[in-house]
Amino acid sequence: MVEKKTVSDKKKSPKKTVKKTLSKKSSAKKASPSTSKAFPWLKTYPKDIKWDTKIPESPLYEIFETSVAQYPERHLIDFLGKKYTYAEVSNLVDRAAKGLQKRGVKKNTRLGLFLPNCPVYIVFYYAAMKIGATVVNFSPLYAAREVAMQIEDSNAEVMVTLDLEALYPKIYKMLERTELKKIIVCPLKEQLPFPKNILFPLLKSKEVAKVHFHDERVVAFKDLIDNDGQVKSVKISPREDVALIQYTGGTTGLPKGAMLTHANVTANANQADMWFMHDGESSERVLAALPLFHVFAMTAVMNFGIKMGAEIVMMFPRFNPEDAMKMIQKHKITFFPAVPTIYNLISNHPDVKKYDLSTIKACLSGGAALPVEVKREFESLTGCKLIEAYGLSETSPAATANPLEGVAKEASIGIPFPGTIIRIMSLEDPLTEVSQGEKGEICVEGPQVIKGYWNRPAETGASLIKGLFHTGDVGYMDEEGYTFLVDRIKDLIICSGYNVYPRMIEEAIYLHPAVEETTVIGVPDKKRGETPKAFVKLKVNQSLTEQELLEFLADKISPIEMPRMVEFRDELPKTIIGKLSKKELVAEEAAKHADAKK
Repeated sequence: MVEKKTVSDKKKSPKKTVKKTLSKKSSAKKASPSTSKAFPWLKTYPKDIKWDTKIPESPLYEIFETSVAQYPERHLIDFLGKKYTYAEVSNLVDRAAKGLQKRGVKKNTRLGLFLPNCPVYIVFYYAAMKIGATVVNFSPLYAAREVAMQIEDSNAEVMVTLDLEALYPKIYKMLERTELKKIIVCPLKEQLPFPKNILFPLLKSKEVAKVHFHDERVVAFKDLIDNDGQVKSVKISPREDVALIQYTGGTTGLPKGAMLTHANVTANANQADMWFMHDGESSERVLAALPLFHVFAMTAVMNFGIKMGAEIVMMFPRFNPEDAMKMIQKHKITFFPAVPTIYNLISNHPDVKKYDLSTIKACLSGGAALPVEVKREFESLTGCKLIEAYGLSETSPAATANPLEGVAKEASIGIPFPGTIIRIMSLEDPLTEVSQGEKGEICVEGPQVIKGYWNRPAETGASLIKGLFHTGDVGYMDEEGYTFLVDRIKDLIICSGYNVYPRMIEEAIYLHPAVEETTVIGVPDKKRGETPKAFVKLKVNQSLTEQELLEFLADKISPIEMPRMVEFRDELPKTIIGKLSKKELVAEEAAKHADAKK
């Protein structure tokens, strides 16, 4: 990865590292006028990244095996102080793969992972890839009903989980409620360093589940890996074979299973490697603050991290800003992918200046729109370059990003990744491309775009139209090919016939120095149809009234965008990866409106 450049360190710009990086990459050719018109991002594309380069395709496990061969003695995982080298993890992957094959897991078998961040997540992910099984990620926070629905929809046959009371009992019940055939149970204590591995079962005995090992459908991890690791080879067709079924967030309707092929996921890891210009020699340390079962962390933390030969330092069981700052300082973290709310929590932490966060070279923000004020504040505190990227589960996930070296435009989601085309299509006619600067639906074409939705041909046809994936996001592209995200089509507020985009209001509210977080939704209104309502969380020891906020916004947004209601809260709802979530607030307001009509 290219070293960061700070104001105080300009003279120490790592020319040597960059030269090594460039020696393995081709510079982009100067765009012709006709090409620049079709692909305007070529006018300012990073000179050391070739946009039209051929993106390598391969079975996903080859990324892992290549790094194992290159860096066998490097540490791959640091889990609460217990370290695993690339060679050690490779040994576990082979033995887990062989154990799965012995128990009937074959090509295309759906293998569920009901796991928080822990070493066995990486082990089973790559074991599945090696034998052609399809990973299905499950959030450990799912209720039993959600687990059952996803098992039934994906036809998952085998599930991997930990021996924790919060996880195992939910899965064991699924042996009777669903078509699930086997559970593989991994003891948490065996993944912990000394003396935590001794103390955990003693001090946290209520958190350890009683596992039904007498049931032949329940397999102990130690029994599964008790073999020679000689895996039967499986032929993988990268473009056709599905590596994982990644369920969408389900913010509207039921979640859909995005079918990501081996080619999709390896393409995105390779694109990220090109984008960040890693030289193949410098040693990186990545903080896994996001859950690996989420598509963002799967690529940005795990697959890209492994491709770099990085050490992945795992947070467990969930993100905490003070723990994150301690880990960044202790482990000298160099790469820190996260969502905007995480950067915001760190920037606003009262003790942030007590920690040395200067080792971070780059941060990649994804999962939600990055407010300009959050970006500026975090960069000012750390000296790192915080770049905004954009993507979805359906694009493995990254489709665009601001360049690390070059023009990074504030409020923009950047320019297309290598091999990726972005088009802005009409909201009225999905086959018509709009003019430059005009708002429309952001659409993506590239090697990272899904094969389709699992068992959803109608939804596949509606989203994949003539090779373009229609994201459901509204945006526009400027004359240099930078895309600007306006909002989700489904979050759009129709106010007196006008289109009002919540993100525009949120950006304005974030400008107030007392505001830490905000979410804007549309609520029913008798006169206007819908009207904006803002939910606001203030920074510690700050005060603000509704009237003061509205006066502050008076010259920043139009009257039609002005919130008619402001509600201050101590906390705002968030998703599992920590991004602000609107669906709970929408449901609350709908319930209030229904009660009022009774």
